[in-house]
Amino acid sequence: MSAGGPSAAGPGVPHPLLGIALIVGASAFFALLDAVIKILAERYSPVMLGWTRYFFHLAVMLLVFGRSRGMALVRTRRPLAQIGRGAALALSALSFFTAVSLLPQAEATAILSIAPMLVTAGAVWLLNERAPRGTAWALGLSFAGVLLILRPGSGMDSWGALLSVVAAFCSAGYALLTRVVAGTDDSLTTLFLGAVVAMGCLTLVVPFFWQWPLGWGDLLLMVGTGTFGALGHLLLVRAYTVASASTLAPFSYAHAACSLVTGLIFFGAFPDALSLVGMALIVTTGVVMALRRRSAT
Repeated sequence: MSAGGPSAAGPGVPHPLLGIALIVGASAFFALLDAVIKILAERYSPVMLGWTRYFFHLAVMLLVFGRSRGMALVRTRRPLAQIGRGAALALSALSFFTAVSLLPQAEATAILSIAPMLVTAGAVWLLNERAPRGTAWALGLSFAGVLLILRPGSGMDSWGALLSVVAAFCSAGYALLTRVVAGTDDSLTTLFLGAVVAMGCLTLVVPFFWQWPLGWGDLLLMVGTGTFGALGHLLLVRAYTVASASTLAPFSYAHAACSLVTGLIFFGAFPDALSLVGMALIVTTGVVMALRRRSAT
């Protein structure tokens, strides 16, 4: 899962098409991550899957950046904010991994997609940012989309639905704290520390849920969770270094579209008509608000 794009500094020479391609690629990796988690969740606890996801995520980052960045990967001027970010990330991952084990992947991801709208509202209430016109309407329409997905008779697991909403709120908290540290900490440092703290939080409880992989295939899938997550976030960081946040914001919803594809390929699941309407309402509202914010900048 993704938890909002990094707040990197704007690029010196913008390459918007490359940035869009990178963020769509990141979305594809996140959708693959969610699919692998759903496969593994049939045999393993979401706590353990969250821990392995961030363990291998950190392993990939250390392999790629450990020698060149060294201690710079953990050097921060906002330690408390970074700890808060990591804790929110751990709660978001744990909630969403549990939700995706109970719900179809596309529907769980669509509910998670209300997070950017929650970030907009939180930025107004907590960070004193100015709200784009229509924010209240957009929030209402997004939640209407959620209700269409979770309507009575849809067969959606109520706990899974609740946990998807919890994951969206935690993801929004993570993104808001990312804005707090933006401009003071390096983007790669922020990415690395978030995973360190998330793994640290999950390490406190994972012994109670530990289960050794049942075979080499499961072990490779667990490695895959960290690899897909790390690659997705690295592409995301790269996207925000070659294109502006306002350019990329509408394309962050590609995660929902990619989840439709992976859900169909891996699980043969495709939303019914009303669920599709709800998903379209969430994504369209988010894209329109992203475009409105871009035109206002």
